[in-house]
Amino acid sequence: MATNFLVHEKIWFDKFKYDDAERKFYEQMNGPVVGSSRQSTGPGASSGPGGDHSELITRIASLEVENQSLRGVVQDLQQALSKLEARLSVLEKSSPTHRATAPQTQHVSPMRQVEPPTKKAATPAEDDEDDDIDLFGSDNEEEDKEAARLREERLRQYAEKKAKKPVLVAKSSILLDVKPWDDETDMAQLEACVRSIQLDGLVWGASKLVPVGYGIRKLQIQCVVEDDKVGTDLLEEEITKFEEHVQSVDIAAFNKI
Repeated sequence: MATNFLVHEKIWFDKFKYDDAERKFYEQMNGPVVGSSRQSTGPGASSGPGGDHSELITRIASLEVENQSLRGVVQDLQQALSKLEARLSVLEKSSPTHRATAPQTQHVSPMRQVEPPTKKAATPAEDDEDDDIDLFGSDNEEEDKEAARLREERLRQYAEKKAKKPVLVAKSSILLDVKPWDDETDMAQLEACVRSIQLDGLVWGASKLVPVGYGIRKLQIQCVVEDDKVGTDLLEEEITKFEEHVQSVDIAAFNKI
């Protein structure tokens, strides 16, 4: 597999050992010597044995770091490959080739078609008996009559109940201003004339005399009327009939009750 192949791969993990051996060899030879390809000729490059030695140490340290990172990468690859191998083995085991063969099907004989039973011809006597059966007989008719009677009874009870229910009567409260001709008009007689008006749906209430000016007072009287029976026009018409005492009639306030 791929894991075994990587194990036998010739990767130079011990390069730093060879670099140390090369450095020692050159140090034994008349001081440390560096090839022209490694020596920098720029103005900022270090010269002498000390500079070359520090450069070698730096390179060795960087190589060691790179070597460790490569080892980590190789270990990660080995773990991933081992996981893939385990997964492949599981998939191979669960493949259809490893499954048990399906049991043999049993041979089933074809079903025989069953002929429907032939309908027996009805005899004349049976036809007569069927005619005698009344599917909508007198029982149903009696039930329909009973249901109609109950419905009519309920309708009658509902009508009686509705008739007994009190009807809501719309009423209004009216405040009238009855003005006399002058200050010599008898206001008590004027009020008596107004209260003498009796109409169906009219009820007189409290009254008072309100000063108008120059000694003249008007009669302010309250009344309650049923809207369907008494209107404001009818009230004004009836009050102004007393021409000797009444000059005019005004509606001071009108409120629905």
